[in-house]
Amino acid sequence: MHIISRKQIKEFWEKHPTSESSLRNWFRTANSANFHTFAELKEAFASVDEVDGFHVFNIGGNKTRLIAKISFQYQKIYIHSVLTHAEYSKGKWKL
Repeated sequence: MHIISRKQIKEFWEKHPTSESSLRNWFRTANSANFHTFAELKEAFASVDEVDGFHVFNIGGNKTRLIAKISFQYQKIYIHSVLTHAEYSKGKWKL
């Protein structure tokens, strides 16, 4: 899958260095995969959920949320937000 954009992920781990390892692992797995369905995505990322048209990944033991739109047809993951659990819980990312 082609991930657009890694920049948001890197900016997040620069603010939250303890998330870097988990986010790098997520990126490596997602970038090297070819998911064609949500079921295939769920096999690789058991904690992913569909929320309001987005795919929400629980990363780093419930500490980080990566929110993305995924085009299985075009093999693209569009990063919407990378947030702490507390930021995600406020729900402002939905606006």
